[in-house]
Amino acid sequence: MKNKVINALMLVATVTLLSVLAFYVKVAVTADSVVVLQTTGMTCGSCSDKISKVLESVKGVAVAEIDLDGGWVIVSYDTKNVKPENLAEKVSSSGFNSNVHVVLTPEQFRQVTGRNIGEKAGQAGGCCGGKGGGCGMSKK
Repeated sequence: MKNKVINALMLVATVTLLSVLAFYVKVAVTADSVVVLQTTGMTCGSCSDKISKVLESVKGVAVAEIDLDGGWVIVSYDTKNVKPENLAEKVSSSGFNSNVHVVLTPEQFRQVTGRNIGEKAGQAGGCCGGKGGGCGMSKK
């Protein structure tokens, strides 16, 4: 009888622990589309980090790459969870002017760039004190 009680308690403890840990596991996103956003107001690595954090917190976004020099934000995402226009709105709401430039499949992106998205980040450095007043403060 004592062993049955101990086994039952261990089972309940294990199930509880696994349930709690399940909330901390992030399921990998299956990206079936890539959007290129034309974005202005980015001047430095801090701007890039801000945009990446905003986008990668969106359900359905797999990876975001920022090209400061070109003014591009490239986002790989799952079309079942998010629309490209919503991604542009997220960037705009974080202080940068952003519009959808083009939507591609991952294969089209690979053909155009010669690489998979996320393989080589297109981030450039810089200083917030540069053009535009710094880190998305100016909307053009």
